Amino acid sequence: MPLYMIQFAYTSEAWAALAKNPENRAEAISALAQKMGGRLVDLYYCFGEYDGVLLTELPNDTAATATVIAAVSPGHVKATRTTRLMTVNEAMDAMKQAGGVTYAPPKGMAEGVRA
Repeated sequence: MPLYMIQFAYTSEAWAALAKNPENRAEAISALAQKMGGRLVDLYYCFGEYDGVLLTELPNDTAATATVIAAVSPGHVKATRTTRLMTVNEAMDAMKQAGGVTYAPPKGMAEGVRA
């Protein structure tokens, strides 16, 4: 099953609510992933642009998108970024497939420069 990294940022209102009433959000996220036919691998909180990272296994990109839409619709999340993660074997298969084809750059480009 595909693995997705979903980064999220809470609104200030969500942080205020969590500060007053700390809650293990992994339980709610796990239940949501299960409803979408997948599972929560883990939830991490972090510093930086995003407040946390979810690792989830979901059946496909549509289920991943639906998970994000369902998670943000209550209004407590202000930003997300979803990345489909590939195993080393999946990446190697892609490299092999790419190595078997050629692609011409736009005409008039300098030699060795690709877009």
